[in-house]
Amino acid sequence: MPLLTAGDVRELAGRLGVRPTKTLGQNFVVDANTVRRIVRVAELTPDDVVVEVGPGLGSLTLALLEVVDRVVAVEIDPVLAAELPATVAARARPGTELEVVLADAVAVTELPGPPPTALVANLPYNVAVPVLLTMLARFPSLRHGLVMVQSEVADRLVAGPGSRTYGVPSVKTAWYAHARRAGAVPPPVFWPVPRVDSGLVAFTRREPPGGAAAREEVFAVVDAAFAQRRKTLRAALAGWAGSPAAAERALRAAGVDPGARGEQLDVAAFARIAAHRPPGATP
Repeated sequence: MPLLTAGDVRELAGRLGVRPTKTLGQNFVVDANTVRRIVRVAELTPDDVVVEVGPGLGSLTLALLEVVDRVVAVEIDPVLAAELPATVAARARPGTELEVVLADAVAVTELPGPPPTALVANLPYNVAVPVLLTMLARFPSLRHGLVMVQSEVADRLVAGPGSRTYGVPSVKTAWYAHARRAGAVPPPVFWPVPRVDSGLVAFTRREPPGGAAAREEVFAVVDAAFAQRRKTLRAALAGWAGSPAAAERALRAAGVDPGARGEQLDVAAFARIAAHRPPGATP
């Protein structure tokens, strides 16, 4: 399948009057080896149904359709969304299917056709974390995937307890999946060339930690714990629990040291704390 070259990308953009914008986080991949590498590392099988967020001019879309038969592309830019089917029709192998959804990915609540099984995307830098978490929350059929994000965001998504980069994105991602660094991507493969490096994050869905607390309750504890990183959990969770004393009781009931800090706990510990939410605490 003929993938898009750097010249193709610029020609398409020029014909459409498209100028990549920071507002939409647009940096188009112009290197065929990079998109094929992304697809390879994603470990897709022909029966995967892939959802791609931010397909842009179609560089990665075409590489995906070399391996899978169906891609659902979520694109916020109406000009790009309208052009993508023509690009795919001209270059993709026979028998493949592309469905384009014109929408903001964080607002999408359903997708057409069979449930998606994989998320593979060059995520816009400015909304990468909310898009990833939204997709994982709304589409439990997503078994695995690979996303390209800003390098420091990749570090946050895969960080473990005690790490300097461990925080809210780390814990919330861990609720849904096991995430790992799957490689680095240098700036020159993009147009325009960004001033930062990018990283690949692979994930595999797993069962959330056991316990009586719902995801929303666990995430409320996580948000409170990291809102003031220097505070102990007894102090940081005082508002959530109703008082420092109530927070301490919940922490001790969960088997967590009240003098610990949020960055020391894994997602299972946050789930235990949430399960011991005092009556009247903020859900």
